Amino acid sequence: MPSASDAIVPPRAAFQHRDFRLFQTGRALSIVATEMQSVAVGWQVFEITHRPLDLGYVGLVQFLPGVLLSIPAGHTADRFDRRGVLLVCYTACALNSVLLFLQAHAGSGSVLPIFAVLLSVGITRAFSGPASQSLVPQLVPEAHFGNAVAWGASIFQVATVLGPALGGVIYGWAHGAHTVYAASAVMYVVAFSFLVMMHVRTGRMEKRDVSVETLLAGFRYVWQEKIILGSISLDLFAVLLGGAVALLPVYAQEILHIGPRGLGLLRSMPAAGAALMAVLLAYRPLRKRSGATMFIAVTIFGLSTIVFGLSHSVVISLIALFVVGASDMISVVVRSTLVQIATPPAMRGRVSAVNLLFIGASNELGQFESGITAQWMGAVPAVVLGGVGTLAVVAVWVWRFPQLRKLDRLARVSTLEEPSPV
Repeated sequence: MPSASDAIVPPRAAFQHRDFRLFQTGRALSIVATEMQSVAVGWQVFEITHRPLDLGYVGLVQFLPGVLLSIPAGHTADRFDRRGVLLVCYTACALNSVLLFLQAHAGSGSVLPIFAVLLSVGITRAFSGPASQSLVPQLVPEAHFGNAVAWGASIFQVATVLGPALGGVIYGWAHGAHTVYAASAVMYVVAFSFLVMMHVRTGRMEKRDVSVETLLAGFRYVWQEKIILGSISLDLFAVLLGGAVALLPVYAQEILHIGPRGLGLLRSMPAAGAALMAVLLAYRPLRKRSGATMFIAVTIFGLSTIVFGLSHSVVISLIALFVVGASDMISVVVRSTLVQIATPPAMRGRVSAVNLLFIGASNELGQFESGITAQWMGAVPAVVLGGVGTLAVVAVWVWRFPQLRKLDRLARVSTLEEPSPV
């Protein structure tokens, strides 16, 4: 008899659940706000200093809080109501946008006030990420979780298409970042209202007392589950080396000469490719050879990064970034599904924190790596060398993680037992 996991799931099964719809609507608004703000920050910082290295600092100052706070943030998501944690985080996001608005309106010629607010942004994201990821399994039944991951990824990418494009348009229209920050603050407030309407209350998931063992349980779990370790570390090093997004302001201004509106378009193309791939995976989910497909996708990611790095054509650059996003989405869906399905409910916050630490390292630390490499050798060599590095990572990981390479169907892979209360 077929198992529940083998049953045919309707393509839009996740949307049957009211809380999932409310959560994703609020989440989409918050992502649009974040991406609008990110475009404005990048352009504002580069206009002030004209140094690629400072674009790297933008990523670094947001990454460091995630490293330092990953353990308490994951534990918070498991020990307190996850919806309540998100409500506090959305409030903090709105306040951060207001602070960015005030410094932009004041017209300061220094980037230090911006970096100070971005530090607060990084702290907020450190706590919101684990709570958001670990909340989703409580919004849909397990049979619909893979579908929820695919649609959640699609919504994320559609929002990251709209966000940069909208941010670039508003920045160009208003001739400054202050209007972008004001619009972001309003969106965070509306996102907050959608979470308020949700019925779900996760309560306290981790019943055991606080100890070193419970705090570090997420790291221990990921280290012992080699398929999960392989999937999230592959993403870490591939995107760390192959990320070109941090240098898009340089490409928009100095290589492609397309200005802030063009920057918004460049930022949107990876998300457009990812959104299309996520919708495709919702309708045609990976049913076999998931691990091998993930490795092929990351290889395409590296090759597309090289093409973008070498291109001086706007059209070719846009196509390359579209393929970068589409290929990356395959590994995102595989990793996200494995992390949540294979993890006991009481540990999902801490394991999600580890996962997000890896993602943050690949994105923000990768942004810093791109900025400092571009400062040393120029933007084009930095992007091309990063793409070559991604291909090298794939080759090593194919050899180092045979369990991941042989992974067939996305399902429970855990061999560890869920901890019992003491």
